[in-house]
Amino acid sequence: MVRSSDDRAAALDRLLLKEDVEQFFTRENDLLDTRQFEAWLTLLSDDIRYWMPLARNQAFGEWDDEWTREGKDLNWFDEGKFELEQRVKQIMTGLHWAEEPVSRTCHMFANLKVAGDEDDTIRTQLRFIVYRNRTETETDFFVSRRNDALRRDPDGDFKIAAREIFLDQNVLLAKNLTIFF
Repeated sequence: MVRSSDDRAAALDRLLLKEDVEQFFTRENDLLDTRQFEAWLTLLSDDIRYWMPLARNQAFGEWDDEWTREGKDLNWFDEGKFELEQRVKQIMTGLHWAEEPVSRTCHMFANLKVAGDEDDTIRTQLRFIVYRNRTETETDFFVSRRNDALRRDPDGDFKIAAREIFLDQNVLLAKNLTIFF
């Protein structure tokens, strides 16, 4: 298949955008894994929506009701920037009972898909695993898929405008959800 120079230029632009997004998410993971939560907050837009519904077991073919609904049902998270800032402040006190001793985490992602600019918003989908270890015996794996909406600030840097997290478990086996995804 022979591509025109316009097709090649568009394909290169998509590839470069995907590389920029991948580097952004890698940087975000590094901030979370090194407990630089205040720096992580700077990656969030002021109007962020951070939402994680609960999964429900459904009969075969009845997948429409697999996840709790936004604004109508109970969710693991439905937060804005203020709530995320409050969570970070609580952790940073060093007195947070669920984070004493502090968790060690490793965030990994794969299968990144990037949909081009749409109203200056870049839509992404990915799969991820977060490993967490605390004390001698507490080990958790969070396996999930995630949808993000990214916008560029005036300096051209990405900001996370929305995050939807779909955990692949309907019963939380971890003792708490103090980490960020």
